[in-house]
Amino acid sequence: MTAPLRQTPPPTVGASPVVDPITWVSVWRTLVIAGAIGVFLSFVGAFGTGGMPFLLRTAFIVSLSWAGAAIGILSFRIAVRMRWTRGHRYLQGFVSGLMMTPLMSVIVWGATQVIPGNAAPLSHLPTYFGISFVMCQSMTLFVVFTNMRSSQVRDAALAVAAATRPAPPKFLDRLPLKLRGAEVWAVEAEDHYLRLHTSKGQDLILLRLADAIDELAGIEGAQVHRSWWVARDAIADARRGDGRATLTLKDGSEVPVSRTYARIIRDLGWI
Repeated sequence: MTAPLRQTPPPTVGASPVVDPITWVSVWRTLVIAGAIGVFLSFVGAFGTGGMPFLLRTAFIVSLSWAGAAIGILSFRIAVRMRWTRGHRYLQGFVSGLMMTPLMSVIVWGATQVIPGNAAPLSHLPTYFGISFVMCQSMTLFVVFTNMRSSQVRDAALAVAAATRPAPPKFLDRLPLKLRGAEVWAVEAEDHYLRLHTSKGQDLILLRLADAIDELAGIEGAQVHRSWWVARDAIADARRGDGRATLTLKDGSEVPVSRTYARIIRDLGWI
């Protein structure tokens, strides 16, 4: 009884995909709504339960509401899989309410048999059919509306999050196939090439270091030497001596820090 959250693959070639509307979230939401309706019906003494103790009749009516919710969930799943209802969520809700009405009529009528002094005769069963039809339709359509709204809010939040998520550094597109998905630890200039130090190993690409640094924007790192750019998370150790600093990367490579960049690195707290 909710908007589609996931899609099952088509069982045969050329078949239309069937949307499965049942998720744990929608089940819990439906049970909560059914329980709240059951408590309300208990307050008004529905189904002739006014003479019962409040806690007893609340447990009685809430149990009926949860039974109806379970039947409604199964009915809705069947309605969704009907080809002529696809894409029409409220129509699916109406059909599911219609399907569950006969069984709920019998259940509600049967429930009156356990209410002391208020057992309904079999001749009243058609009356319970009409009452159950109204209640099933009302509850089903209300739950469909609630779940659709929740799904729309969730989808909107996901869309905003996706729109505001920063794009991955352009440099990652330059990684050779064998290094795709790796963390970039450092970039070292070698003549006209760059040696890439990554979590998946090393490789060479043809590019200027200055261009690489521009494209690495988005990864916390800095140029530490005229021939080196290093990512902050790649540093395993840093040591200073003889007025010079050296960084050791996770792959064991040692990176010299030139005097030109030493102050920047100290300000960043790397050494």
